[in-house]
Amino acid sequence: MSAKPADSNDRLEQARLYSEELGLDIASGRERDLFLWFIASQLFGQRISEEIAARTFRAFVAHGLTSPQKILDAGWDYLVNPVMREGGYVRYDESKSRKILRACRKLLDQYDGKVSRLHEVAADARDLEARLDEFYGVGPVTIEIFLRELRPFWKKADPETPPALRNLARKFGVDLEAYDRGSLRLARVEAGLIRARHSAPRKN
Repeated sequence: MSAKPADSNDRLEQARLYSEELGLDIASGRERDLFLWFIASQLFGQRISEEIAARTFRAFVAHGLTSPQKILDAGWDYLVNPVMREGGYVRYDESKSRKILRACRKLLDQYDGKVSRLHEVAADARDLEARLDEFYGVGPVTIEIFLRELRPFWKKADPETPPALRNLARKFGVDLEAYDRGSLRLARVEAGLIRARHSAPRKN
């Protein structure tokens, strides 16, 4: 028997954010947590499994690559091997390492190495997204991932909900419009829906 819409809502509203699963507290506003969520979003934004993206993120942390300068100091060779190799990010290891290095350089050169500065200087939600889009290798998918969980904590974070996620919500009987756009509950519901989509068995 399928779950009733109310049951689905209750379960989804208790879902953990992806940032929480990675041990990050983006609500705190700490630069370390915000920067690492920025890195994680870039990893998750690639066409690769969540498991590999999460494992690669943890390899960054294990190797102490927790700031833009530390990543730049480590360099491309070190990012490719051992970091990316340990995470299993082998298909995109070289290109993704290059993109992350360029993003870190831009963050240092234009935003004092602080992810929070992006939000501070942005005029509004669209300007914030435009600034993120200027980072090499950061496209719409990465921007949506990054800002979706920051929406409850950053006033100017308001990414559009992807059509695929809206369609999935309807299948679950979940009305996304019933939630306040800036609420933590909505962020949890969206995280839960994404997990449900990724865990669903694929049709042969």
